[in-house]
Amino acid sequence: MPDDETQTPTLNREAIARTPHDTRAQPLPGAAEGPSPWLLRLIAVGLVLAALNLRPAITSLGALLEEVREGLHMSGSVAGVLTSVPPLCFAVFGVMAPRLARRFGAGTVVCAGMAAIAVGLIVRPYIGSTAGFLAASALALMGIAVSNILMPVIVKRWFPDRVGTMTGLYSMALALGTALAAALTVPVTGALGGNWQTGLVVWAVLAAVAVLPWIFLVRDRTPAPGQPAPAAANASEAPPLKIARSRTAWGLACFFGLQATAAYITMGWMPQIFRDAGVSAGTAGLLLAVTMAMGVPLAFVIPRVASRLKNQGPIVVVLGLCGLIGYSGLYLAPAAGAWAWAVLLGVANCAFPLALTMIGMRARSGAGVVRLSAFAQSTGYLLSIPGPLLVGVLYQHSGGWGLPIALMAGLMIPQMVAGILAGRDRTIEDEC
Repeated sequence: MPDDETQTPTLNREAIARTPHDTRAQPLPGAAEGPSPWLLRLIAVGLVLAALNLRPAITSLGALLEEVREGLHMSGSVAGVLTSVPPLCFAVFGVMAPRLARRFGAGTVVCAGMAAIAVGLIVRPYIGSTAGFLAASALALMGIAVSNILMPVIVKRWFPDRVGTMTGLYSMALALGTALAAALTVPVTGALGGNWQTGLVVWAVLAAVAVLPWIFLVRDRTPAPGQPAPAAANASEAPPLKIARSRTAWGLACFFGLQATAAYITMGWMPQIFRDAGVSAGTAGLLLAVTMAMGVPLAFVIPRVASRLKNQGPIVVVLGLCGLIGYSGLYLAPAAGAWAWAVLLGVANCAFPLALTMIGMRARSGAGVVRLSAFAQSTGYLLSIPGPLLVGVLYQHSGGWGLPIALMAGLMIPQMVAGILAGRDRTIEDEC
């Protein structure tokens, strides 16, 4: 790794002051010997497989939403509730992740999360009622929620000198899983007999595969690089951060929430927008796949670029402007410029890996990253809950997509403001 890659500062302030350009993590006094290379490779594989499973439960549903609505006799408002379930579950269950990780270990929690995703995806298509579908979806989303929170924590713990690179790697895998589910769900459904239940359940296989590497990490107690031995850890314990006092934490939470609002509206409703404009179901799924696929290369590039900058505000603005142009085009000519709007909105959705990178950069310690990740993601997802629901209500009562798309475009403005605030060169420890 290049030495000039700027990463999250470590606990040793004096070392940082002496070497301002070397922000690689330094071993703490009493640190135990680091993990073996095979263990780090296994963790990297586990991160990639886990990330691949963090969105198919959502985008596969978006591609078949019309068929699911017909099969379960859902109204537009109820479908809006369904598209609001992901951020609700992420907000409710995400706050449990730090406590569960402290008690059982992050690897154990992620392993259980992957298992919950697999079970939820197996059960929900065949449960036969809207309430049961929502409950099974919530089980899968609970697994996604705790894994969402712990991804930055695991990267910070095991790869402290490669935060940007590893964040980019799992963000790229997350975008790939999102795009694959969007692109393949409709054709796979057709190939397997045209039954929407079959088209949804196939994604449980991917989740089951993701359980495997984490099983080996459940009982592993190898200290992470730079992790202090128990005596040193006790000596270096700091008082809990009062994170709600941090303007940076609130800015990051709002930025995370607004980008999540845009992402879940896109995943839940964009195929329907194109279908209502006269685009076929298969093409609408491909357009969503293009939007999600933009995150595959950019999710690797943006964290690396962002980690080299002191201030991530300019990246926030560029992504926000892409969103504004994309939504404007979707309003004016949804079918004529469909591919262009899909690309632009895909670029705008890369605010997600940028937010994850800033979580790792806005705290100096591993404990700080845990608290900031839980606060920013849980609060952010809580803020994002009304968005998809409101879109469903506006769509049903206005009879078209004009008002919902205007809402989506309008939310880009506060997203840019919050991102500029969160992107400033400071850490939560300086403000708490």
